[in-house]
Amino acid sequence: MAILYKQLLQIVTAMAVALSCHASSQDSATLPYPQRSIRFVVPFSPGGSSDTIARIIGPVAGEGLGQTIVLDNRSGGNGVLGTQKIAHAMPDGYTIGLAYIATIAINPAISGDVGYNPLQDFTAITQLTASANVLVIHPAVNASTIKELVALAKSKPGQLNYSSGGVGTIGHLSAELLQQAAGIKFNHIAYKGSGQAVIDLVGGHVGIMFGGLAAVSGHAKNGKLKLIAVTGKERMPIAPEIPTIHESGYPGFEAVGWFGLIAPAKLPKPILQRLHGETIKAARQAESHKKLTAIGFDIVTNSPGEFHHYMQSEIHKWQKLVKQLQIKSSLYTLPKLDLPPIQCPLTA
Repeated sequence: MAILYKQLLQIVTAMAVALSCHASSQDSATLPYPQRSIRFVVPFSPGGSSDTIARIIGPVAGEGLGQTIVLDNRSGGNGVLGTQKIAHAMPDGYTIGLAYIATIAINPAISGDVGYNPLQDFTAITQLTASANVLVIHPAVNASTIKELVALAKSKPGQLNYSSGGVGTIGHLSAELLQQAAGIKFNHIAYKGSGQAVIDLVGGHVGIMFGGLAAVSGHAKNGKLKLIAVTGKERMPIAPEIPTIHESGYPGFEAVGWFGLIAPAKLPKPILQRLHGETIKAARQAESHKKLTAIGFDIVTNSPGEFHHYMQSEIHKWQKLVKQLQIKSSLYTLPKLDLPPIQCPLTA
């Protein structure tokens, strides 16, 4: 009898929660959005690029919305855990999240099932930023242009070492994309993070790397490294003297890191429009723009449809490359979150 009573109590409690959520959703549907604070899930630890973008844009967008945007850093599995949280939240506009090239395009390509479908489980709001990397080489490598590097690689197939921050990082895949485009073969040395990869490049233990400009520009100014190309389709405004790989004989080459704003799938259109409008204003605001461009980001701010299409193209591009190279890793694969079937909107 005690067990039966306990089961009955659980059923009654679940029904009460369901009715409460239903009533709450009906009330929120008739009230102007937003009525309370909004949770902004950042699927990485504080202090990195993702956190910086959220902390610059979030407060400004919150002012426009008339509510506080609360940052929620949920790191784990190279962004997988936090992105799962976004996918499984209520589509009511009170949970939004940061999308990144790794969480949307690269992780699913390499690891398979990451607990969410990158196209079906999210509403694209806008792409926020894009940031190209630079192809940098040690002075001991006898090349100063892409053309010279490709010629050298063809004369020494598999003998030139390049470093990256790990398998599946944008630095790793950028190098693989160039090898595929140019018909050359480098030797990959994967590190546990880009910091050590840069140190060993400066020390001459490896000869080549695709990395962030901020991490290598100081060494280049001191003559310890050579910057020979940019991975975006256009030159960097902060380093216009460096040519792109696209213009150096490989049209269409592009390998950039990007961030965007997403929400759970089936976000109501009026809420999507409100979030999109205020986010665009926040990113384009003079102070926000100045802060983001100063650390190497290009501001994008496109439409929801354009961002969704861009995510599709990035997923296709990196899935194709990963499949061709047969790159597989369980590094990013984590158990799916054990979420209850009913979730009331999050509160701050």
